[in-house]
Amino acid sequence: MPDHRVGIGFDAHRFAEGRKLVLGGTEVPYHLGLLGHSDADVLTHAIMDALLGAANLGDLGTHFPSSDPRYKDIPSQLLLREVVEKLHAAGWHTINLDATIVTQEPRLSSHIDSMKNILSQTLGVPAERVSIKATTSDGMGFTGRGEGIAALAVALIEKAE
Repeated sequence: MPDHRVGIGFDAHRFAEGRKLVLGGTEVPYHLGLLGHSDADVLTHAIMDALLGAANLGDLGTHFPSSDPRYKDIPSQLLLREVVEKLHAAGWHTINLDATIVTQEPRLSSHIDSMKNILSQTLGVPAERVSIKATTSDGMGFTGRGEGIAALAVALIEKAE
């Protein structure tokens, strides 16, 4: 019987001036970026936490602490590659991923395909196994006030045979 596990990831970052907005490895044109030690790719961070959690390998901060200068401004896709290597070393591979980005602005619909393609390549799974959605919080909370972006992810992994 195959061994399957599910992991849930969440991340949130506040907007900041003078930074690029990167989501799922895609640079999104916008007048604000996200504040963080790395490139602050909130979507990729949520995905990494979902994968690490599913495999019971800790969390993002355990593997890539913000106190470590090696990760200053690093592209999160490089970190995701390391997470995938850790999963493979532990005998796991990704089956599928479902993620949601929560933000009032910017509109993301024209960037979703790029995010899916980049993430599927990094994860080593077909693009049809990567679902990315964007929604608003109808003006409620920090995302609704335009203070930042949040992302949630669910990953299904399987033990390699």
